[in-house]
Amino acid sequence: MAEKNDWWSLNVDGSSNNKGGGVGAILEGPDELTVEQAIRFGFEISNNQVEYEALIAGLKLARELGVKRLRCQVTPN
Repeated sequence: MAEKNDWWSLNVDGSSNNKGGGVGAILEGPDELTVEQAIRFGFEISNNQVEYEALIAGLKLARELGVKRLRCQVTPN
C-alpha cells in the first residue's frame, strides 16, 4: 500500500521563439529530494508543442526514477 508521503510533484514550463525552444522540469519528492532537467530545441517549435514536450520529458524523468504517485503542474505561457 502506498504511503501518504510518497507523492512526488512535477512542475514543467516551456517557451519558444523563431530560433527554437526550451523546456524545464522540476521533480520534487519525499525528503526534500529535487531533480531538475532542462532541454533546448534548436528548431522551430510552437508554444503548444513545447508545453507537451516539457510534460513528456518530466513524465519520462519520473518513470526513470521509479516514481509511483505524481502530481503534475504545467505553467501556462
